[in-house]
Amino acid sequence: MIPKKTKQKNMGESISKPRVQGMFETSNSSLDQIKADLASHDDRTREKARHALVAMGKDAVQSLIEALKDKRYLMRWEAAKALSEIADSRAAPALVEALEDEAFDVRWLAAVALIRMNIRGLRSLLQALMERGDSTLLREGAHHVIHDLSKGELRKYLVPVLAVLEDVEPSVEVPQAAFQALEKLEKDIKI
Repeated sequence: MIPKKTKQKNMGESISKPRVQGMFETSNSSLDQIKADLASHDDRTREKARHALVAMGKDAVQSLIEALKDKRYLMRWEAAKALSEIADSRAAPALVEALEDEAFDVRWLAAVALIRMNIRGLRSLLQALMERGDSTLLREGAHHVIHDLSKGELRKYLVPVLAVLEDVEPSVEVPQAAFQALEKLEKDIKI
């Protein structure tokens, strides 16, 4: 089932979901080929592939999760960007892992994706903080996500975690603060 129209930026014009998919169907490209195009050194090829995968929405999530773990930087960057646009919660665990990627901008896009998921990505993030609160990169990414999410309705749950993340020695207290936040969220909101 294809929705009538999904706006995508393509050189300033809106293009429909069927048209985005058609860009690849005309050359008989498979999902694997589209995914492979995410690592192309040609900017236009990568952008078209990303737009096609975003237009596929939930159907592309598993392929994008795999791409997020690829050794090639461009593949990981495009996968993180596409997942941030799709914002499907099934990608949350992989995006939390990507908060520890070697490339700063992949980490940043993973955080943006988790922010867009809002409460749907919090369980994975808080669980990772409970398990790997000693990871500096994870704490930095979590700070970005929690800082943005704590401005809204989740404030009362997340401000204590944010305070610990900003502490002098966060690795000691982060797992406990994450546990308490997750416990309250499960009780109050049933995440």
